[in-house]
Amino acid sequence: VQVPRDRNGQFHQHTLPGYKQHSDILESMIIKLYSKGVTTREIADLIEKMYGSHYSPAQVSNISKQMIPK
Repeated sequence: VQVPRDRNGQFHQHTLPGYKQHSDILESMIIKLYSKGVTTREIADLIEKMYGSHYSPAQVSNISKQMIPK
């Protein structure tokens, strides 16, 4: 597939949504489980067993950091 190019580099395709690696629903569930005291390793194992999506404990930790106010 050839991607059209323009001189200014401002082309944005609108036919397909942008690639998204993770689901918003799973991320909100990760945050809820983490706030209940479930460890990142346990959350990663649960997500993989229930949904087949692989999240490493480090990814779970990064997602759970979203709940900490800045």
